[in-house]
Amino acid sequence: MSIQLTRRKLLLSGVAAGLAACGRRYHGPELNLWTLQLAPKFNPYFTDLTAAWATVYPQNPLRWSDLPWGSVERKLLSSVYARTAPDVVNLNPPFAASLASKGGLTNLTPLLPSSAAKRYLPSVWQACRNQEAGQFAVPWYLTVRLSLVNRQLLDQAGIASPPTCWDQVPAFAKRIRERTGRYGLFLTMVPDDSVEMLEVLVQMGVTLLDARRRSAFNSAAGLRAFRFWTELYQEGLLPREVVSQGQRRAIELFQSEDLAMAATGAEFLRSIQTNAPRVAAVTESHPPVTGIDGTANVALMMLAVPRQSKKQALAVKLALFLTGAANQLRFANEAQVLPSSTKALAMVLAQLQQERIMTAEQQQIRQARLLSAITLKRARVLVPALPGIKQLQKILYTQLQRAMLGQIGSDEALKTASDEWDYYAASREPLKRLDS
Repeated sequence: MSIQLTRRKLLLSGVAAGLAACGRRYHGPELNLWTLQLAPKFNPYFTDLTAAWATVYPQNPLRWSDLPWGSVERKLLSSVYARTAPDVVNLNPPFAASLASKGGLTNLTPLLPSSAAKRYLPSVWQACRNQEAGQFAVPWYLTVRLSLVNRQLLDQAGIASPPTCWDQVPAFAKRIRERTGRYGLFLTMVPDDSVEMLEVLVQMGVTLLDARRRSAFNSAAGLRAFRFWTELYQEGLLPREVVSQGQRRAIELFQSEDLAMAATGAEFLRSIQTNAPRVAAVTESHPPVTGIDGTANVALMMLAVPRQSKKQALAVKLALFLTGAANQLRFANEAQVLPSSTKALAMVLAQLQQERIMTAEQQQIRQARLLSAITLKRARVLVPALPGIKQLQKILYTQLQRAMLGQIGSDEALKTASDEWDYYAASREPLKRLDS
């Protein structure tokens, strides 16, 4: 959902939406934590977490609320304007950067212990900060994109291994389509869905923005990338709905045996095993498709403290408590994700290497998680948490859609996207401010 709402609209909708999300507002010592799409699966985890917190801070009980993905931006923005914001909130980097740029998040630097950065993987720690807002969050849990492939479809197409580089994708997609009638891959171009295409552009050698945050993607690399995806779509080698449906559709197509390769994390294997056991039985985990330098992408969830919190110092302690090694280790194992804590990551690796496997399903998940942990060594957050990054996504995806649908040429689409971004960036942040 777009977050480009007027302040007046947010003010008008804030009280109703914010209070609906929060319930009644507590003015006592209670600390409010919001997470994204974790209930009811992780209710026992947060029950235990709440009890553990109470033993350390009995005077400041923890209240946990979970929000669905589709409503978090609206509800959080509404709660900020209604002054009912939580003390700690779980965000992804693009939305966190947007909120931080509006002054909605606390700069945690003066509140964090000097040794805090050493607790986390350096690349994800850096992804939680920018020049304008400082350290606006601490990293929580991670996922590394893998290539889950349907071995049966690859065998039908006579393909030994899936592609590991984007340059290999067209031949792979064509062979799958010709030999099986299925599709090779799915990447959504829906502007308000996954940021994956921005990450892919970076892997393909595209520099998104220059030092002044003006367009740098109208380049030779950008043109190659726009032509690449336009031609792939127009040749019928991508599902038609990549321009109309989100990334969830990729899993649906994979589970229905209509997709040979799904770019997703190890955490989705369990749902595939449950929803499509026949497909799961022929599913293999492979390294992700990357650019020629082999850099993979890591997706990050973080914890931030809204500026309105009256208990900021305590809220930071909660964020550090939640991302401590022991709590991260348990959550990572239950969610089949990876921790941002260096200590917890080492423990996860040791457990996976020593784990005794009882079933084929457990072995499949173990292998995927081990591959994720190995891939993490060459992974980074490819799209930085910068102000306006969601608008950049909207502009690029919309123009790429137009090219793919044959409404304009890919060269014109790229130039239009560049002009639109620079106009937006100039209105948001004039160059004279950057020069001062």
